[in-house]
Amino acid sequence: MKTIFISLVIVGVIIVSVYIYFGGFTKVEFVEMRQGGEIIVFENMIGDYSQAAKVTDKVYYKLLNEEKIATTRGIGIYYDNPREVDKSKLRSDVGCILEDADSVLVEDLSKKFQIKRLPEGNYLVAEFPFKGALSVMVGVLKVYPAMNKCLKNRGLEQSPVTEIYDIPNKKIIYRLEVR
Repeated sequence: MKTIFISLVIVGVIIVSVYIYFGGFTKVEFVEMRQGGEIIVFENMIGDYSQAAKVTDKVYYKLLNEEKIATTRGIGIYYDNPREVDKSKLRSDVGCILEDADSVLVEDLSKKFQIKRLPEGNYLVAEFPFKGALSVMVGVLKVYPAMNKCLKNRGLEQSPVTEIYDIPNKKIIYRLEVR
């Protein structure tokens, strides 16, 4: 009996430690600011959002291996609320943000990839620490409830959610356009 109790305590401590490490106690606050204008290389995806990382990796490695372009920020634009739309019908654009892209590069890449410039505008923005794949899952648990509360308090409707995975700065940026 004592061994089971000690084992449960150890497992509990490990779970809490992992939750803390991956941002579980990070305070999430949305602020309104002007952002946008990024040029993204992406693929349209229909289906479960949990598959977005695989598609992002596919775009990343095609850019790296075929075009010799290294990117450091991934992106996902999620158009549907998974609580309202069947998983098989969820729509998203996922891929990578081009750094320092000039018009010649964009024109050349547009022959092989889908490319678009994100609109500049006012967004509700929150940041969450990125320490690995589990940060994305913990972020969903922490950020989306805070986002819904913010939208309700401001009397705003849900717009597509953009998640930017900023690897060098070790953060995930969550962004909603203010309409």
